[in-house]
Amino acid sequence: MSKKHNRKRKHVHRDETPAAPPPHSPEPAVSGFWQSLLGPIRRNPRASAAAAGTIAALAGAALFNRARATRAEADTPPVGRFVEVDGVRLHYVERGEGRPVVLLHGNGAMVQDWMASGVLDAAAETYRVIAFDRPGFGHSDRPRTTVWTPTAQAALIRKALDKIGVERPVVVGHSWGTLVALAMALDFPQAVAALVLMSGYYYPTVRPDVLTAMPAVPLFGDLMRLTVSPVVGRLASPLMKQAIFAPLPVADKFDGFPMEMSLRPSQIRATAADTAMMIPAAAALSARYGELALPVVLIAGDGDTIAFFDRHSQRLHDALPGSELRTLAGAGHMFHYHDPDAVIAAIDRAVERSAPVTLPDGDAPRGEDIVPPAGDGSF
Repeated sequence: MSKKHNRKRKHVHRDETPAAPPPHSPEPAVSGFWQSLLGPIRRNPRASAAAAGTIAALAGAALFNRARATRAEADTPPVGRFVEVDGVRLHYVERGEGRPVVLLHGNGAMVQDWMASGVLDAAAETYRVIAFDRPGFGHSDRPRTTVWTPTAQAALIRKALDKIGVERPVVVGHSWGTLVALAMALDFPQAVAALVLMSGYYYPTVRPDVLTAMPAVPLFGDLMRLTVSPVVGRLASPLMKQAIFAPLPVADKFDGFPMEMSLRPSQIRATAADTAMMIPAAAALSARYGELALPVVLIAGDGDTIAFFDRHSQRLHDALPGSELRTLAGAGHMFHYHDPDAVIAAIDRAVERSAPVTLPDGDAPRGEDIVPPAGDGSF
């Protein structure tokens, strides 16, 4: 009787402590994944505590980054107008009168790059200047339903220009913005009068910054940009500034650029996505450079370590017989902060070489007003 009772107790003991079922999943492979992931954590209290601590830290970082992004947008509200094209709302700043000039910023930047450097106000003394926040930057939308290649961005901006009454502008691009400017000239040759290309990346070359494109990857990248990437960006900011201005020192005027806007999770995704498509975009566009039949003025610093002068600006100049190349000795990628007059001189030359444009009579169409167009250019 005693032996039978003992056997019964052992049997009951096994029934009362079954293995915990895996998380529900319609896929056996997914169930196996959860078992392999959660199994060691269940068996190891330290691992369980570490996992809980990691989740708490990530959640805290996400809340902190969200608060910083909200504050950044409050500190740097829209300074221009909005125009909606194909369901995408683009923010732009417009100043001045005369021949139209369009400014397209580089990767990670926004219209404040042209404002802080002094280029926008200087150009507006002579021209009608329109500076866009490209999709996903500043206060412009970037729907995830579209792959925002330079070609896609060029098509969107061309439609926006049509909508606000801008015909055949001189298009000025800096860094990544040169790819959009080139795509506009190649795909819509009758819509662009001339190009001014600054510190451009024109040919597919190896770039270590492609490794920073991880926040563009779905799911894992979203986790990064919401939690870790803004923190890393703040820590790396001093070195990044030195790199983009080298060999010159970081310009004091760059303090006017709202860096926290660039560290918002939404803009980190846009920056990472543009970084990821830089090499394939340059490969696709460079195969068509021979089609360009408009005035092209290139300007770059021979000390640029972001888009090396000889591999890009010099090479494109050699490939375009009618182009002009203006070399700034000892200058780097962000030379326009130290020498905005050089940019204005390049624009003047592009306007001089381009065919005259008939300016519209009366008031041209405008986008939705956010602030009065008159002002001192502060932000």
